[in-house]
Amino acid sequence: MLSVQRGICLGNLMNLARRAFVIDKRTYSSNKGSSAEYLHRSVVPSMHYQKSLPRLPVPKLEDTIRRYLAAQRPLLDDDQYRITEKHAQDFQIGVGKQLNEDLIAQDKNNKHTSYISGPWFDMYLSARDSVVLNFNPFMSFNPDPKIEYNDQLLRATNMVCSAVRFMKTLRAGLLEPEVFHLNPAKSNTDTFKKLIRWVPPSLSWYGAYMVNAYPLDMSQYFHLFNSTRIPKHGRDELFTDDTGRHLLVMRKGHMYVFDIVDRDGNMVKPSEIQSHLKYILSDPTPAPDFPVGVLTSENRNVWAGLRDKLIAAGNGEALRLVDSAVFCLCLDDESMHDHIQISHNMLHGDGSNRWYDKSFSIILTKDGQAAINFEHSWGDGVAVLRFQNEIFKDTTEQPLVNPSSAAAAVDSASAVRRVQFDLDDELENGIKKAKQNFDSAVSKLTIDAMEFKQGGKEQLKKSKLSPDAVAQLAFQMGFLRQYGQTVATYESCSTAAFKHGRTETIRPASIHTKRCAHAFVKQPGQHSVQQLRAMLNECSNYHGQLTKEAAMGQGFDRHLFALRYLANSKGQVLHDLYTDPAYSAINHNILSTSTLTSPAVNIGGFAPVVPDGFGVGYGIHNDWIGCNVSSYPARNVHEFLQCVHKSLEDIFTVLEGKPLS
Repeated sequence: MLSVQRGICLGNLMNLARRAFVIDKRTYSSNKGSSAEYLHRSVVPSMHYQKSLPRLPVPKLEDTIRRYLAAQRPLLDDDQYRITEKHAQDFQIGVGKQLNEDLIAQDKNNKHTSYISGPWFDMYLSARDSVVLNFNPFMSFNPDPKIEYNDQLLRATNMVCSAVRFMKTLRAGLLEPEVFHLNPAKSNTDTFKKLIRWVPPSLSWYGAYMVNAYPLDMSQYFHLFNSTRIPKHGRDELFTDDTGRHLLVMRKGHMYVFDIVDRDGNMVKPSEIQSHLKYILSDPTPAPDFPVGVLTSENRNVWAGLRDKLIAAGNGEALRLVDSAVFCLCLDDESMHDHIQISHNMLHGDGSNRWYDKSFSIILTKDGQAAINFEHSWGDGVAVLRFQNEIFKDTTEQPLVNPSSAAAAVDSASAVRRVQFDLDDELENGIKKAKQNFDSAVSKLTIDAMEFKQGGKEQLKKSKLSPDAVAQLAFQMGFLRQYGQTVATYESCSTAAFKHGRTETIRPASIHTKRCAHAFVKQPGQHSVQQLRAMLNECSNYHGQLTKEAAMGQGFDRHLFALRYLANSKGQVLHDLYTDPAYSAINHNILSTSTLTSPAVNIGGFAPVVPDGFGVGYGIHNDWIGCNVSSYPARNVHEFLQCVHKSLEDIFTVLEGKPLS
C-alpha cells in the first residue's frame, strides 16, 4: 500500500522541479524559539523525514532510450540520427539490458542511498581540472536593506555569527526540515508539526505526503561545515572534522584562524568576533610574495603533488587548521563598481585570497558586497541556498552587532593566529606557476548581464505559459539567431525529493523549440500570431513534461551515466552508443543553464562547461527576467545577450497579440 501511495504522489513532483530554487512554497524558519545560540527551535527534528524518503527510481531502459533519442533528434541530421537510433536500439536489447539488470540488483542491495550518489561523487572527485571556473559556482547576497549594515566589518561579524547559529541549530537537530509545501495552509502549521513529530521517522514522509507536503533530502547539509576537498593523485577525498571550532579568515593572501565556538560548544561573543575581525582588517602586513591559497586553483594532480611537498616541508599542522576550519571567510580589500565586477570577483577573484577547496567560502568586499563560492563535489545548490537564505534572513532581521556596537576590549593579537607556511624553492615555484596558470585561465573569461524589463513571471503565467520554458526558448532562439544552430543544452534539476538524490538533466532543446525558434527567427513573416502562439504553447507543455520527468528521476542522462560507470567498473568495452560522436556531442553542453530565485540572492553565476560554450545563470522575476552569462573567446557573450533580449521581445510581442515585424 505504501509503495502504491508513493508512486501516485510522485505525479505531484512537477512542483519541485528545476534547480530554480524558487522559495515561495518552501517556507523557511520562523524566529520562534530563537536564541543567541540557535536560529530557531523546530518542533519537528531536522532529520525526521530522512529515513522514510522515497528512493530515487532507476528508470525503465526503454524509457531512457526513448528520451535519449528524442533529445538527439533536434541536434542531428537524418543520416546521423539513423546511426544513433540503431546504436541505441542495439544497446537496449543487448548489453544495455544486462547492465540495467545489474544496476537494479546493485540498487536493491544499497537501499541506504541512491544509484547515482556513488558514481556522482566519483565523477566530481576524479576530475583533474581545476575547481576554479570548471566546478565552483557563486551566489551573491542582496545588500542588507539597512545601508549602514553593509559595512564590511559589521556585515562580516553578523554573517559569521549567523553561520555559527545555523551550524549549531543543524547539529542540535533543531533546524526546520527542508519541506516543499504544496498546501502550506494545511502542512506548514504548528498543529501539523506537533502531530507529525510523533509519527515514527520510518513513516513520517507518508504523513507529510497526506497533506501534500514533500520533505527533501538533507544528507548533504553535514558537509557544509568543517569540510574540505583534499587533493589526491587520481581521485580527491572529502574531509570533515566537526571537532574544529575555528574560523579560517583570508585577507591579502594571508590566512588567520581564531575560535568562533568555545570549549563548551557555545558561540564566542559577537563583540569578540568583531574585535578579532577588526584586528585582521587592520593588519598592515604586506601581501605575501607566495600566497599558498592559489595552489587550490591548480590542476588536481599538480596540487596533490605540491600538497605532499608542503607536508614534507613541515606544514602539516597549518594545512590541518585550514582543512578543519568551520568555513572560510575571505575579506577582500577591493570595492565593487558593478554586477560584472562582482561576478568576476565572486566566481574567481585574484586567486590569492581564496581557498577554493573549502566546502564554501563567504566573500566580503571592502564595500560590503557578499557572496558564497562553493566547492561542488559534496553537494548541490539546495543545501547552499537554504544556508544562504537563513543567513540573509538572520543577519537582516536579527543582527547581533549594529553600527553602534563596540568591539570587545579583548587581546585579539593573542586570540588570532596567522597561519604560517614554510616554503622551499620548489614550493615557491609551484605557487608562481599556479598563479600564472590562474591568471591565464581567468583572463579568457568574459561575463555580461542583461535585464529584460518588458515582462516576467506574472504575464507569462497569465498567458498560461511556463516561465522557465519561455526563458529556455529564448536561449534557443538567441543561439539560433547568432550562430544558426541548435546545440546541446543542459538545465540542472534537483532530485532532492529522493534519498541521496543529486540532480537530473532537463534537455531544453527539442524538436518543438527548434521548430518554434526557426519560425520566430528565420521566418517571422510567414506565420500568423495564432500559429506562433500555438508553437509557444507546444514548447511550454513539452518543457513542463521534461521538467516533471526530471524531478521524478525520470530523465535519461543520469541513468546512461550510471550504466556507463557500471560497464567501466566491470572492465567492459563500451558499447557503440557511448562511442557514437552524437553521444559525445550531446554531452558537450554548449548552453549550460541554471536558474534560481530567492530574496537573499542578487546574482549567481558559473563559467561555461566547455571552451565553446556559454554559462547561463538566469532568474525569472515577477515583471522582469535577468541573465548573467559567461563565455570564453570562442563565443561572443555580448551579442548572445542581445539576441536573447530580441527573442524575449518577440515572444512578448506575440503574447500581446501583435505580429512580428
